[in-house]
This record gives sequence, structure tokens and C-alpha cells, in this order.
Amino acid sequence: MTPQRTATATTAARRPARVAFVGAGPGDASLMTVAAVDLLRRADAVITDQLTNEAIVASMTGDDVDVVDASHGEHGQQLTHASRAKLVVKTAKAHKGGLVVRLMDGDPATFNGLAEEAQALVKADIDFDIVPGVSSVSAVPTYAGVPLTARGTGALHVISLSGSKRADLSHSVSDDVTLVLLGLPEHIAPAFGELIAAGRAADTPVALTRGGTTTQQATRQTTLDAAAEALADLDEPLLAVIGSTVGMRDALSWFETKPLYGWRVLIPRTKDQAGPMTKQLLGHGATSEVVPTISVEPPRTPQAVERAVRGLVTGRYQWIGFTSVNAVKAIREKFEEFGLDARAFSGLKIAAVGGVTADALRDWGLEPDLVPSGEMSARGLLEEWPPYDEVLDPIDRVFLPRADIATDTLVAGLQDMGWQVDDVTAYRTVRATPPPAPVRDAIKQGAFDAVVFTSSSTVRNLVGIAGKPHPSTIIACIGPATAKTAEEAGLRVDVLAPEATGDSLVEALADHGRELAAAAAEAGEELTRPSQRRKKSTARRKAKG
Repeated sequence: MTPQRTATATTAARRPARVAFVGAGPGDASLMTVAAVDLLRRADAVITDQLTNEAIVASMTGDDVDVVDASHGEHGQQLTHASRAKLVVKTAKAHKGGLVVRLMDGDPATFNGLAEEAQALVKADIDFDIVPGVSSVSAVPTYAGVPLTARGTGALHVISLSGSKRADLSHSVSDDVTLVLLGLPEHIAPAFGELIAAGRAADTPVALTRGGTTTQQATRQTTLDAAAEALADLDEPLLAVIGSTVGMRDALSWFETKPLYGWRVLIPRTKDQAGPMTKQLLGHGATSEVVPTISVEPPRTPQAVERAVRGLVTGRYQWIGFTSVNAVKAIREKFEEFGLDARAFSGLKIAAVGGVTADALRDWGLEPDLVPSGEMSARGLLEEWPPYDEVLDPIDRVFLPRADIATDTLVAGLQDMGWQVDDVTAYRTVRATPPPAPVRDAIKQGAFDAVVFTSSSTVRNLVGIAGKPHPSTIIACIGPATAKTAEEAGLRVDVLAPEATGDSLVEALADHGRELAAAAAEAGEELTRPSQRRKKSTARRKAKG
């Protein structure tokens, strides 16, 4: 049996890679299917498409994946369907026994050349799978607030336009037909005049959307006779919806009306810490840029924390208190170094300063016994920490693994309650290196719409490594102490979270965005982002000068 299995494995390794045609969706990474994400994670090579988001590929594939561009050739020329098919075959043969993902914009079977490429694989005797994706035909209009069908519409026509030949639009002139056009502006623009010439009413509503389903999405609503002119300054692929359902956009626009839609938000934290906040901001329509302001490093002398970890295992402590995610990470790394696991916490009571720290413990398989229900800070933790009781508490000692710059508030408070405290440096925080020059310039010149500060140290360190944010930038702070530090640094605090959590901070910023939108609507003005207001103000000053 063993030789047969070995022979089978050897044969498989000699065969060309299996190819998976995978729909990348219309642009929003969250619209990718579970199957698509799984295949990308296992891929040996990924063949990208014309509109592939490189960041998505980088985040979902391994470090050693081979990325092949199928949109352009070696000299920058756009590849034909036949050239792409040859490239897919060549890549599969180069990765014998592996997996090649042919990532295709939207849905593979919709205007993507799937037929040509799959037929080439059949001819080359290469196996393949097809994973459907969310098509831009339906997704982009939905994100623009434009239904494709409604009462009174009888048909849906979809046409992809290119420069090679003109489409017959004579069957799409009836008022009850919703027509969707896809292509470059120069290919779509002539179709509007052709539709009018064929008999479609000149005042038929039209919605033009570029960057569909991403936070760069922008939709222009116009009429058929003015649509060509509305395309004049556009040079990227877009989607046009022509028909009566476009008129529903005023009531149904849900994506481009999010409270932080199009905002560029700066998060001065490490990428590991900023993940949940980034997702929450994206849910409100904002893009995020993370700038680390501190670097976490091991203590210069690890003996103290190592002794404390051994004491934890031998029953030296009644409590362990975690005041940050970094503290959890530092102790977890020591546990792994010593070959320990979460079972070593048996019989020990665990405290966490807040929800994020508590979640880090739960990821480790530990459920904290104490998390402040009010203020999530050292002071809030003290308010709920039980005093030492000689009868009820068999051990009077607390282990606090903390940063080298931690304040003494928690230590002093616990000592006042009768506890013996081992305040041990588990990690050091040092100021991070300055971000690249373009990021520093963006911060100082007001290209960011908002900055969210999650601690006083993030304020001090950001100003130290990158300079003060522009006065037009919205400053959001997680709590009074952070706000005070920001004001001492000369910043105007616009948003203060009602609770000292990242979730509360983002929601407070979103509420501020809603207030700005309501104020603009009440004044009858067009809503502009903070960075846009700065640009307009600069332009006015230059005009006067």
C-alpha cells in the first residue's frame, strides 16, 4: 500500500497546478466568498485581474506566493483574452502539483474571459475549479442606492462596452427597461447619444458610479442628455444605470451617506491593536491609516518577570492584573517560552483593565474575574477591586505585569487596600521611528479628516515623531486624561468618548460626523469633509492673495 501511495503522490506533484477561477467581487473585500478567501490562503500563485486590489491579495496570501499580473504585458500593453489564457496555462505548468488562483474581477462568468481561459486549460489537460463571485453588475448599483428592478420595470439589460465594436442599443429604448453599461468613460459616453437617437427619452435618469463598493465610491446622478458631459473628467472604469429606478436613489442611498463616508482617519497605534477599530471605522464608511507611535520591546533584564511567572505557577499570588493587551502578550510569550499554557492560571483570580484587554485574555482561553463596569482605567479597576480580607483570601499578593513607564496609581491603591503588590516590568515601550515623509506631510497639512487618540502616550509620541495634526483635523480622544494631554500639546479636542473604549471612541466620532451632516443640511450647504474644507479655505486664501 505504501509504495502505491508514494507513486500517486509523485504523479500528482508532476502534474500542472490545479487552477481555481475565483471571483474577487466588485471591490469591497468583505463581499468575497468564504471559498475565495480559503483558496487565496492556500495558493502557490495568484494571477491578478485589471482592477485587483493588491492590498487584498497581500493580506490573504502567504509571504511566498507568486503574484502574476494578467492585465498588462512586460511592456505595459494590455493583454488580450488569448494572451491571458496562455499566461494562465504557463503559470499552472510552472507550479506543478500546486494551486494557482486566477482572481477575476467581480464574477468569473460575467464579462471576464472565463470561457477562453477555461477552454485553454481543457486543451492543455489542466484541471480547474470555478468559484462564483459577487458581480459588479448588481453590487455597484445596490451600493449606490439604485435598485435594478421595481414595479413598472419590465426588463434588465446589461452591456459591457469596449472600443472594438459598438453595441446594438435599439432593444433598450423602452421606458420599462433598466439598462446597465460597464466600461471606460470614452466607451460609454457615445452610448448615451445613440440611445436618444434610437428613441430613449432624453430626460431618462442616469446614475454614474466609479470605485463601486469601496470607500472611494462616488455616484453622479444626471439625465441621459447630460450624461456624456458628466463623464468629461473621469478616466477610470465605471458603471452606468439608465432607467426610472435611478430616481429612488435619494431615498435609498445607504452607503455614500454613512456618517464618516470617505473620511481618512489616522490611528496612532500598532496594527495589532488597531484591527477592531479599523473594521469599525470601515463600517461607518471611513478608511484608516495606522501609524505606530510606540515600539514594544522586552525588558532589559528579564529575571524579574521570569521569577514572577514561576511564582504564579507555584501559588505565590492571589491575583494577576492585566492593564494592557501588551501585558497579556508579554506574559503569554513567557508562558510559551517556559512550555506552560493557560492551565497554570488555575486557582488564580484575573483582572483586566478594560474590554480590549479582556478579549485578549479570552483569545488565550482565560475568562477574567474582574473587568470594570464603569471607567475602564486603573482608577476604574481600583473602584471594583475587592480589598484584602484575612479570612477570605488565603494569599495577600498581587502580580502586576506592566510597562516600564506605567504610573503608580494602581499599585498605591491596591496597597492601601491591604494587598502586597509585585509591580514587575514585563515590557518596555519606546518611541517608534517617524512615519514616511508623505505621511508626516499629510498629518501636518490636513490631509487626514480625523485622528483618534487612545491614550496620552499616543498623543505625545505622535506629535514627537510626526508633528501636530493640522487645525482642520478632527481630534477624538478616548478619555479626559487623553484629552487633557492633547490640549496641553496645543490641539483642539472635538470628540470625547463617553466610555474609555475603542468602540465608544469610534461611535463618538461617527456621531460627530452625523452632527456635521445635519448642520450642513440645515444650512442648505453641500456636506464637505474636514480635509475638503481645509482645501477650499486654502484655495480662497490663494485667490485673495
